Amino acid sequence: MAQLSRSVSELIEHLSRLPGIGRRSAERIAYHLLRVNKPEALALAQAIQRVRENVQYCRTCFNLSEGGECEICADSKRDRTLLCVVEQPRDVIAIEQSGQFRGLYHVLLGRIAPLDQVGPDQLTIEPLVARVAAGGFREVILATNPTVEGDGTALHISNVLAEYPVQLTMLARGITSGSILEHANKENLADALLGRRPV
Repeated sequence: MAQLSRSVSELIEHLSRLPGIGRRSAERIAYHLLRVNKPEALALAQAIQRVRENVQYCRTCFNLSEGGECEICADSKRDRTLLCVVEQPRDVIAIEQSGQFRGLYHVLLGRIAPLDQVGPDQLTIEPLVARVAAGGFREVILATNPTVEGDGTALHISNVLAEYPVQLTMLARGITSGSILEHANKENLADALLGRRPV
């Protein structure tokens, strides 16, 4: 039975450690990199190297940045009275793509997850409290994921920020437009009922 070369085996092993990439997918990617021209394959390696060397967390909001401060924090046109708290930098991208929010962000870099041994002290909650305590925000939107851990994280933050004169809100949840009630799961239906608004 034919054996893979050591270099190919190592590449497959590293690729298979990426989230969502199993052994078969890692093999397909490895063989793809062997098929494409050398400059194209090396461009990927250089892009990975540049990301690791140049990208860091913003000193203010903990979003990804290539300088001390991210582009959103540095943008003077943003509404500096609104602060949206999210779990990960990818959540910032998702909200920005909606085009509906022009405030600032605070990235927690995770969520409270006792089963994974992740507590509040391992997140960026202290810097969040310091930002709110410094004043200037009229509303803090807790935009954590609608999961048990995300809701627990939002509850913890709302308790910590309760003493400050700022309005705390959460993202609305419920039935998506165009869906049928009988097909909605009970959690979405419950959220829709609890988050109902005047007509």
